[in-house]
Amino acid sequence: MAIKLLVTGGIRSGKTAMAEQRAQAAEEPVVYVATATAGDEEMAQRIRRHQQQRPADWGLKEEPLRLASVLDDWQAETANPPLLLIDCMSLWLSNLLFAGDEVFDQEREAFLRAIERYSGSVVVVTNEVGLGTIGMDPLTRRFVDELGWLNQALAQRCDEVVMSVAGLPLTLKG
Repeated sequence: MAIKLLVTGGIRSGKTAMAEQRAQAAEEPVVYVATATAGDEEMAQRIRRHQQQRPADWGLKEEPLRLASVLDDWQAETANPPLLLIDCMSLWLSNLLFAGDEVFDQEREAFLRAIERYSGSVVVVTNEVGLGTIGMDPLTRRFVDELGWLNQALAQRCDEVVMSVAGLPLTLKG
């Protein structure tokens, strides 16, 4: 049975590991959908570390902007689409913000519609950034607002929502 799961938490809270454990436990084909881009060496090292830690039999699709097309393509290709583990919404949102308002609006809405249509399982990783202080600059404030609204929209569309706190799951929904 297909499940839609949102895993949220703070930075280094264990959310990606938790999402990966849930994906592996599902015992179905997994495609890791990475939204990160290696803009500097430190980020490139993070990406390499994540790649090395993933099971060898998982597929990989790197897509920094057009997540809806990834879901739609897998939906169209097979009667039994794989579990998609999408990591992560905060990096994707950053990519969209820098792509401009038109791309941002189109891709955000397309992704939310694609999540609803996707007949396979989806595990989405996101950061919870609404527990801190208000940002000092307009871009930071917009990022926090937009990620908060995106997380709320995803939580409505998901069967389960789990928050990782210090590597421990806190079930919020499901």
